[in-house]
Amino acid sequence: MSLKVMDISNIMEEHVPSKFKESYDNVGLMVGDKNCEVTSILVALDCTMSVINEAIQKKCNLILTHHPLLFKKPSSITTDTLLGKKIISLIKNNINLYSSHTNLDSVRGGINDIIAGLLDLTNCKTIDPSPFRTDDDEVSGIGRIGDISEPIMLLELCDKVKMCLNVPYLRFCGNEAKLIKKLAVINGSGQSYFENARKMGADCIITGDTSYHYVSDFAEEGIAVIDAGHFGTEWAGIEVFARWLKNVIEFKGFKNSVLLSKTNKDPYKYK
Repeated sequence: MSLKVMDISNIMEEHVPSKFKESYDNVGLMVGDKNCEVTSILVALDCTMSVINEAIQKKCNLILTHHPLLFKKPSSITTDTLLGKKIISLIKNNINLYSSHTNLDSVRGGINDIIAGLLDLTNCKTIDPSPFRTDDDEVSGIGRIGDISEPIMLLELCDKVKMCLNVPYLRFCGNEAKLIKKLAVINGSGQSYFENARKMGADCIITGDTSYHYVSDFAEEGIAVIDAGHFGTEWAGIEVFARWLKNVIEFKGFKNSVLLSKTNKDPYKYK
């Protein structure tokens, strides 16, 4: 029995339903043939040219990313643009591309939950519940807020975040000695959910891509913010997701390799 792209799509739809994507998002099979037999799978955060070349070198004909390559409908596909070069390279090398974005953030066991688990949060609630949840689903939605088992000073929490997410640097605001009891986590770009987190009693919010004036206002209100970067707040979740996908495929009787990208890196460098 051979694994096909359709099988991966079915696995993802079963465990990470596309209905949980945000309205602005684009998920699913971006490029490829659903009837194509899968060799090996390369999991990455982004479909960069280096990731595509890595897939070619490692003989992976399916790339599964978190961020969608086709976020908006392109007006043309040519080698004059980076997007065009990527799409043409994928097609020329018979590589399929599947993306699971805000739906993977949202669902039970998704990236929000993974990051909250790495930080040992308990009694977690969803910051922005999905309107597509069923009566037996109290989880799906963007962001998590929960209790820290043992309250911790902000400066110590920063060290814990660096260790748990394996990030070398982060930036934060707030009183270093502030005791953090209730922590909100919104992986990626979570600034638009800050007000909901505040109303739910967050002492501190962890996310990426924050802006100066927004964070400054929250600091004045006594709410700490830890910006561990967009990449930093998602890559640890992608690592766990890759292992999960490998286990699911093996459970279904397939022997295909699931590889985590070695070339997908945070584009930011720190000095």
